[in-house]
Amino acid sequence: MLIDSYGTAAAGGTSAQNSLSKLGADYQSFLKLLTAQISNQDPLEPMDSTTFVTQLAQLSQVEQSVAVNTNLETISGQMANLGSLAGLALIGRTVVAPSDMATLGAEGAPVSYRLAQDANSVTMTVYDDAGEIVRVLKELPASSEQMQTAVWDGRDMDGTLLPEGTYRVEIEALDAADSVIASQTYGRSRVERMSFEQGMATLHLANGTSVMAGLVEMIE
Repeated sequence: MLIDSYGTAAAGGTSAQNSLSKLGADYQSFLKLLTAQISNQDPLEPMDSTTFVTQLAQLSQVEQSVAVNTNLETISGQMANLGSLAGLALIGRTVVAPSDMATLGAEGAPVSYRLAQDANSVTMTVYDDAGEIVRVLKELPASSEQMQTAVWDGRDMDGTLLPEGTYRVEIEALDAADSVIASQTYGRSRVERMSFEQGMATLHLANGTSVMAGLVEMIE
């Protein structure tokens, strides 16, 4: 099991820490200005203290808001760590995740897909490494109510059984007017390793693709 870590700490700290630092500087500036104004005020016409009290109250409210943001960032970081630990448990497991790659094994190559809406016709085209069409499956399930699955038996258009491995698949769904309906394919593959990219757990699959751990639809 190999785990790569590409995540790096954000330069300059979190946004809450930066805000808190700026707020401290604002406090110091405010106190200096207040001291200067009080020192130079006309004793016979003292300034209204209501304005200073209001400003202090506003700064206090901002400080409380920054403290809340700091707590939320801490909670968010803890949840991200829990997600990373969950991703570790997927190494070596077979998952169903967004991918246009199908893995052909002894029992064929199952390919799942979702449709944006019900289709009039759904066709799956299978390509080899050279980009050549090896098989076309027609009249596939066309309902958008749930994820659908089609199984390619691994044979080409002449009926010859092709070698096991990874093949690219493409789903074409059309409505009654032959307009294309949006679709998403899902492949089944084993998780070989996990890395962290921009703070997100990314799974690297045996079919050569990578997917964020949060996009996994099913674990087998």
